[in-house]
Amino acid sequence: MLERVVAAKIQTSCSFRKRNFLVRCLGAGEEAWLFSVDSEGALADFGSPFETRVLIKVHACGVNPVDTYIRSGTYSRKPLLPYTPGTDVAGVIEAVGDSVSAFKKGDRVFTTSTVSGGYAEYALAADHTVYPLPEKLDFQQGAAIGIPYFTAYRALLHSARVKAGESVLVHGASGGKFVGEKGMDVIVEMLANVNLSNDLNLLSYGGRVIVVGSRGHIEINPRDTIAKESSIIGVALYSSTKEEFQQFAAALQAGMEIGWMRPVIGSQYPLEKVAQAHENIIHSSGATGKMILVL
Repeated sequence: MLERVVAAKIQTSCSFRKRNFLVRCLGAGEEAWLFSVDSEGALADFGSPFETRVLIKVHACGVNPVDTYIRSGTYSRKPLLPYTPGTDVAGVIEAVGDSVSAFKKGDRVFTTSTVSGGYAEYALAADHTVYPLPEKLDFQQGAAIGIPYFTAYRALLHSARVKAGESVLVHGASGGKFVGEKGMDVIVEMLANVNLSNDLNLLSYGGRVIVVGSRGHIEINPRDTIAKESSIIGVALYSSTKEEFQQFAAALQAGMEIGWMRPVIGSQYPLEKVAQAHENIIHSSGATGKMILVL
C-alpha cells in the first residue's frame, strides 16, 4: 500500500521532509499564505485509494491564472481550507501504489492534476493524471504542459472543431487587431470580460469565439452573432472525460517526440516566492513564456 510506503519513508528519512505552501483563507494578500515544513508528511490525510496513486518528487510546478482565481475566492469551485494550490507538476516518481502498473520509482513524469497540491516538495497524484515526460524536455518544460496545452487542445480540436486552412487568433489583453476583410474563423479568448464584444466583430461567417478565460462581466450585443451566424463557446478543461484526457495526451506526447511541442519558459520563482508569482501573473502587462515554480 502506498500509504504504508509513504509513511515509512517519511518517518525514516530526514531528506524526505515535505515543504509546501498552504492557503489558509480565501482572499488576496500574503497573509493568506502559510509556508509549512512537515517532517511527518501526513499523507494519510489525503484519503484513499492509495493503490492507484503515485508520489512524485516535484522539481517544477506551473503557475496558472486559475490558481489565483481559486485562492481569491472568485472561482466557482471553492476548496476546503487549508489547501495547497497547483496541478501541473513535473518531477520523478518516488513511490507507486500496488495497483499502478504504468509507472515505477524513478520515472520522469508530468501531471494534469494532483490530489495533494503542486506547490510542494512532494505531490500525490492519481495514476490516470500522470504522463511520461520525454528526456527531450526538462522539468520546467514538463511543468508548463498541463493546463495550458491540454486546454488549448480541447479548445481548438474538441470545442472549435478547427479545420486545416482556418485562421485562429489567440486573444489576450492586446488592443486593436487587423484581421482582413474575411475575419477570423476561430478566436481563442483569454480575457473575455475585456474582449468579447470586439471579438464578435472580428469573426468570419460561421466564426467561433472559444472562451478560455474571463475575470469579470461584460455587456455584448446579441445581434452581432446573427448576421455571421457566429458562436460563443465556453471551455472547461475538467469537463473532459478520462478518455478525452488520454486522447489529448497521446497527441501532445507525439508532438514532444517529433519536436514541434517545446514549451517556452518565462519567469521562474523559488517555492518561497509563490505569493510574488501570483501577484505578477495577474498584474503584469504581458509575459513571454510560462511562469514556473522551481524546487
